[in-house]
Amino acid sequence: MIRSFVIGLMTAFGAAVASAQAEQPAPGSVGGPGLALLCSKALVAAFNGEQVVDNAIVLVRDGKIEKVAPAAEVAVPVGYAVRDLGPLWCMPGMIDLHSHVGGAMDINEMVYVTNPELKVRASVIPDNTEFKRAIAASVTSVLYIPGSGTNSGGQGVLLKTGAKTYEEAVIRDPGSLKVAQWGNPERYLFGVGKTWENWHLRHMFTQGLAYAKRWEAFERGEGPQPKRDLRLELFRDLSAKRTQVSTHTQVAQVVMMTILMIKGEFGIDVYIDHGEFGGYLYAGVAQQMGVNAILGPRNVDVPSRGMIDWVSSNPEKIQGLAAGYAERGHKMIGFNTDAPVIPQEELFLQSAVNVKYGFDNSDMAAVRGHTIVPAITAGIQNRVGSLEPGKDADIVVISGDPSDPRSHVELVLVNGKVVYDPRVEPRRF
Repeated sequence: MIRSFVIGLMTAFGAAVASAQAEQPAPGSVGGPGLALLCSKALVAAFNGEQVVDNAIVLVRDGKIEKVAPAAEVAVPVGYAVRDLGPLWCMPGMIDLHSHVGGAMDINEMVYVTNPELKVRASVIPDNTEFKRAIAASVTSVLYIPGSGTNSGGQGVLLKTGAKTYEEAVIRDPGSLKVAQWGNPERYLFGVGKTWENWHLRHMFTQGLAYAKRWEAFERGEGPQPKRDLRLELFRDLSAKRTQVSTHTQVAQVVMMTILMIKGEFGIDVYIDHGEFGGYLYAGVAQQMGVNAILGPRNVDVPSRGMIDWVSSNPEKIQGLAAGYAERGHKMIGFNTDAPVIPQEELFLQSAVNVKYGFDNSDMAAVRGHTIVPAITAGIQNRVGSLEPGKDADIVVISGDPSDPRSHVELVLVNGKVVYDPRVEPRRF
């Protein structure tokens, strides 16, 4: 009897110890011990400053990047777990600012032509199947947005792909106001033209900014409290520069209108998130007015009769889009998939194709186009987009150049926590 009691006590004690050990935060994550990653190359990808550190050490603590430096110059702090990655590289997690795979479905509310009040956050499914594959291909953050069936489909949300809950996943809500010009919304109802689209967008922005200005006057003590209008609430964030307009825009004429109307006429921060079919013809104007270009899912213009007739673009060669923008002076070029148009896990191929068709990657422009450029574009560069101290430890361990399709991901951390390790689970991609 005593023997049974002792065995039972020992079993219970062992289970308690195992449970306590299982609940201990992992090295590098919030509340856990620090983590030191030793790698042959760290792609810092800062917007200004150091781009690459050879034979590097990356220190991670409490879910944040603590330091990136040559390993020979830094002693591993006492108590830090060390992970020697050998010949592998470290880089920031990739960011996709045009994704439709964050939730249950692609959201298209087709009753009205502008729907700025619609919020896709209600349909978010963290840790979904597409996100699991995306993580395995280095995509750690996405802007999940509504569809382009109307001129303004609603509000997107910026998410981490490696999170289990919405609260853990959300980077910013609202992530953007989705606007669409050409290449879908012209099919609304009986079919509409570019002038009709522009009229409705101008009307929406005029209403929304007037509403925001009334609230700003009230908050300064200079006017009565406005009646709350849920349809226009987002414009308070847009007016205060707390979020941006992301614009599905393609064909040179509407790319021009995106720039001149939304940024030029209304002064709202906006970026291009298609910019195809001759859009690069206005790259110089976009650069001058601070409208960044997040290009995709198509990567080339082709000199076909059908394309010329449809979009009035007449390239004399197979024209790489990123190269077309860069050749005309645009310096803030990134890439998107429009997933599932291009599978979310194939984001890296967007830059690979553009490099193939003339985009200069000699100074890591393709890497920055997946990391710091979209981070700055979305206004989240204080958290993600580069391996700099104080930022979230969203780190991808990869075998080589991320724009080389032969490279493969060997480890992914989000907020300092390992979310994908093909050494301990089957490869997802």
